[in-house]
Amino acid sequence: MAERVAVVGAGIAGLGAAMALARADREIVVIDRDPPAPENVETAFDTWERKGVTQLRHSHVFLGKLVSLIRDKHPRLHAMLREAGAREFDFETALPPALRDGYAREDGDQDLSFLFSRRTTLEHTMRSYVLSLPGVRFITEAGVRQLTADTAGGTPKVTGLVIERDGAAAETLAVDYVVDASGRNSVLVDWLREKRVAVEEESHPAGIIYFTRHYRLLPGQEEPPRDLLPGAGDLGYIKYGVFAGDNRHFSITICVPEIESKLRVAAMKPETFDQICRTMPGAARWIEPTRAEGVTKVFGMGNLHNVWRYFVKDGKPGVLNYFAVGDSALRTNPLYGRGCSSAVIQAHLLADVLETTSDPAARAAAYAELVRTSLRPFWDMIVKQDIGAIRRAKNEQIPGYKPRFKARLIKSFAEDAVGPASRGNLAVHRAIMKGFHMFATPAAWLRDPLVVLRVMLTWATPKRFKQALYPPKLGPERSELLS
Repeated sequence: MAERVAVVGAGIAGLGAAMALARADREIVVIDRDPPAPENVETAFDTWERKGVTQLRHSHVFLGKLVSLIRDKHPRLHAMLREAGAREFDFETALPPALRDGYAREDGDQDLSFLFSRRTTLEHTMRSYVLSLPGVRFITEAGVRQLTADTAGGTPKVTGLVIERDGAAAETLAVDYVVDASGRNSVLVDWLREKRVAVEEESHPAGIIYFTRHYRLLPGQEEPPRDLLPGAGDLGYIKYGVFAGDNRHFSITICVPEIESKLRVAAMKPETFDQICRTMPGAARWIEPTRAEGVTKVFGMGNLHNVWRYFVKDGKPGVLNYFAVGDSALRTNPLYGRGCSSAVIQAHLLADVLETTSDPAARAAAYAELVRTSLRPFWDMIVKQDIGAIRRAKNEQIPGYKPRFKARLIKSFAEDAVGPASRGNLAVHRAIMKGFHMFATPAAWLRDPLVVLRVMLTWATPKRFKQALYPPKLGPERSELLS
């Protein structure tokens, strides 16, 4: 008899789970509260309502770890994404100007590519691919009302779901196990706690409000050149990023600290959003009136936290036949662009575990450990960076604030050592990008003596001799922008 798996949620995490788990001898039932996908990617962008995906029209990017996973394990999806207009931005093309002429390719560089696309295009294309896989079917416009579980053995063992379709009586779907990809507000986690399953949670605030607006290039216009003027910047009191998309679309995201109440209110107005972007040289040239036009309102997203949920304690699972992926398991500040990549990576780690053992307790423990070793270093780094960013944003509001020596030293190391070295030395740039694309831990480059030596030599070099490795000023001071 075929194994039946319920995947709750059809966002990137749920689709990633269905992709990873699909086999000829396995039935995958994807349950989604929202309606089916529209007929094409442009209609999806304009009209698709996904109440279960609050970030549907925010900026997205697939990092190299996920791009290479799709390329190697799902080559047909890789081709479908390209056909839909998604674009790969490879390592060589993304090199800083000072590194382009002397570039020498190394094995592994082919994996350090971004995939640029609107979220709606990614989901639409992934859904089409998943629907073509053996044994996969969707139940859309259906809500999950309850978990069913066998508690006879002490540890609850999930046996099914109670689902309710619009206008129909509730029905019980018996399954061998459940993959919870229902997102940060997962009701399945609440139900586990009601069944006295100890789901511990570690949470740290991201400290920002997220604002995104989409644009489209005008006929005959092209994107700005990739040069030393960055498409992303952190000014302490505000952060911004330009995200290339598919089919001549792009988006700009502004991240405003929660304590910046005036900016938070102002950024929701499209005209003010654009005005803010025009004060940031790296964003301003993208939205020149002769180059592009805004095509959406401003989308906001708040209540952002970095969250890690524990379903296994001291090697002992609190529940069997239940696996959380994506935001149901862990969340990170979307500023760092790791959410989609982490979710699909988790799904494939789960698929690997399911192939190695059939014991429910062993599966739960092995999956938790694999996720911890694979993703925890990135989560820890983001938490640490957010704590620093929250502190910096508070200090920006203190008139005449003078940072302490340690803070000045850390700032100098980032701006006068790491930044110029990564723009002027290929080995340093490659090592840092391996961590960025999740092929190495974020701090792995700090354990490479030669890379550290090159960074320290850059730090020791007088600024006048490395001036060409600094970007232009990223934007105005806080008081100037607020005025």
